[in-house]
Amino acid sequence: MTGPDSYTAWLGGRSDPQLVALLERRPDLAVPLPASMAVLAARAEQRASVLRAADDLDTTAFGIVETLAVHTASGNEPMTRTELKRALRGRAKAATVDAGLTELADRALIWYEDDRIRLVPAAAEALPWPVGSGTDADSPAEPEITAALADLPAAERALLDKLAETGPRGRTRDAAPGAPADRPVPRLLARRLLRRIDDETVELPPAVGQVLRGEPVTDPHRLTPPEPTVTTFSVSEVNGVGAGEVGELLRHCTAIVDVLGQAPAPALRAGGLGVRELRRIARAASIDEARAGLLVELLAAAKLIEKGFPDPPPDTDADEFWAPTPAADAWLEAPPARRWVPLAHSWLELDRYPWMIGLRDAADKPLAALTHELRVPHAVRERRSVLEALAEQPPGTAMGPGDIGRLLAWRAPRRRRLYRGQVVENTLREAAVLGLVGRGALTAAGRALLADTPSAAEAAVDAALPDPVDHVLVQADLTVVAPGPLTAELQHRIALVADVESAGAATVYRLSESSLRRALDAGLTAAELHSLFERHSRTPVPQTLTYLIDDVARRHGRLRAGMAQSFVRSEDPALLAQVLASPVAATLALRGIAPTVAISQAPLGELFDELRAAGFAPAGEDASGAIVDLRQRGARITVRPLARQPYRPSPPTHEQLELLVTELRAGERAAGATAAQTVRSDGTRTSTAAALALLQLAARVRRQVHIGYVDAKGTAIQRVVEPVRVGNGQLEALDPVTGTVRQFMLHRISSVALLE
Repeated sequence: MTGPDSYTAWLGGRSDPQLVALLERRPDLAVPLPASMAVLAARAEQRASVLRAADDLDTTAFGIVETLAVHTASGNEPMTRTELKRALRGRAKAATVDAGLTELADRALIWYEDDRIRLVPAAAEALPWPVGSGTDADSPAEPEITAALADLPAAERALLDKLAETGPRGRTRDAAPGAPADRPVPRLLARRLLRRIDDETVELPPAVGQVLRGEPVTDPHRLTPPEPTVTTFSVSEVNGVGAGEVGELLRHCTAIVDVLGQAPAPALRAGGLGVRELRRIARAASIDEARAGLLVELLAAAKLIEKGFPDPPPDTDADEFWAPTPAADAWLEAPPARRWVPLAHSWLELDRYPWMIGLRDAADKPLAALTHELRVPHAVRERRSVLEALAEQPPGTAMGPGDIGRLLAWRAPRRRRLYRGQVVENTLREAAVLGLVGRGALTAAGRALLADTPSAAEAAVDAALPDPVDHVLVQADLTVVAPGPLTAELQHRIALVADVESAGAATVYRLSESSLRRALDAGLTAAELHSLFERHSRTPVPQTLTYLIDDVARRHGRLRAGMAQSFVRSEDPALLAQVLASPVAATLALRGIAPTVAISQAPLGELFDELRAAGFAPAGEDASGAIVDLRQRGARITVRPLARQPYRPSPPTHEQLELLVTELRAGERAAGATAAQTVRSDGTRTSTAAALALLQLAARVRRQVHIGYVDAKGTAIQRVVEPVRVGNGQLEALDPVTGTVRQFMLHRISSVALLE
């Protein structure tokens, strides 16, 4: 086998599809457009680019890199493919080695000279473990390490922690074989928690460092992926558990929207949500603070709550508040599955870690919800990686966090710190809260959402949720039991007339005088309330409820309030006289203007609150005297249309990279072309007239020319073209590489030369 004699020539000999594959894996090589293959090769060998390209390599690829590096470091000739397979025999199959070499070549981290495999120099620096660790089969296993660390003295543990944090190698005289056996280093060497390199150098084995840092433990000597332990559940069970979590998620999000609508939360100076406010929201929604933190992050990401100044303005003195947006009203009215999709999709694309809320920062202050400190650039990628590991398993198959972490760490060992147990466990916990994961397995909705098909995800959730019921069970103790999710209309009516006492698969509501008065305030009549329970209760309506409805309705509305600033009227003069004689009349500055009418300068809302606090039961009315619903709708914040979205660079498309490679080939051809006649010996033109004459000549005789051109961005390029027409300040020429006719402005052409 023969091949190129340099890295640049090897790159130039790659096919166009192979170069496109290279730029897809290493997009940094394409910006800005390399002028020649030599420029591309120089960029591909740069250390920073090589380290970036190695981030996605798996343990097999790094095992190949390490084997090649150790072999050449000893002064040997580069290995052949056959020699490499022989060296890795027992660690990886021949087909696995071939696949690893293909991946490394596609990333231009290795190249071939004849039949020898040459390694890009900086590739050895990308190894996620010290060179030589992967070739050492005698490494302590995780159980042995854990047992040895359990009873380790403080001095020895501190030494290991320091090496795990700063670097695996350390220098000490105690590394010599004759050092006192009771000193920390010899003791650690005896327990195999350290490895001797020479008489003054010790090294922390990779597995020991992984355990100390809380990372997934994988053996660099093993070049086959770890086999996870899986548990299988029925698909219906997994989807059912996920559907139950969806119901709880929507109920709690609705409660948070209602809490923030009634009392917007003041924003911190840094823009987040304070610990006290988060605690208040959690208490009002009857959930724990960790769950409340996750849900407010989801609502903010879905633009259902926003930071700003709400309308109506709160009484609290603050510059900005967190409150619902107008979009929350439409969201609240949507079917459950449609309400779930924006929340789940927002979490999947959230470049933040909500589970970090409450952790301590560098200044030992707790991290607050909705602050910038929660942003993690790689959060979206790692979150998807965890779920995609589950998606690779058959439906209904669950894996534990430890198995997922080990598998992902094996696939990307340079990023193993991102797959610590804490990260994977919290990602799975949040996915379970959203109903994407049930029993540790991915639900059908989770698979559809991960495949970027929201409509299929919505359909899967809709199919998994139990069918809504159109009946309730009214108990003698004035409780109403909903044996499942109610239909939208019945849910709205029951929520209006009763208060939730306990929620779950079967929700229990409590009927009371105040809840019935709330329904009457909204415009319902006593007859409508009787009809509601008679039509929808599967149990007989208790007589106590009938009496309570009639009693509340008889007293409700005898006193009427309206706008004067506000007024109070009653068909019963004695009742109005009682109001005017009570202390609340002085508080509201009530003044009687007729036996049945009194007016006040207090706002209508305040009038209602004070009269009810004094034991009266006023009802609101409009100009025609009809009862109207005067309940507060809650504050809302208008979403800022020009709010800057977080910037996420878009990778170039396959078509764009194909065009880029075509341009690179054209530049390479122009750089290698030989000129027979030039305008000047240095390639620059003497005058516009001379360049124009040469171009016109080339167009007449159909000769190709080499031109230098400065584009509108000021970038100097070279091209070999065949002039077709010259005129109107432009050169129209056929590009032999692309086969298309291109236009060049004559005043931007810096050199012209005929080709032999």
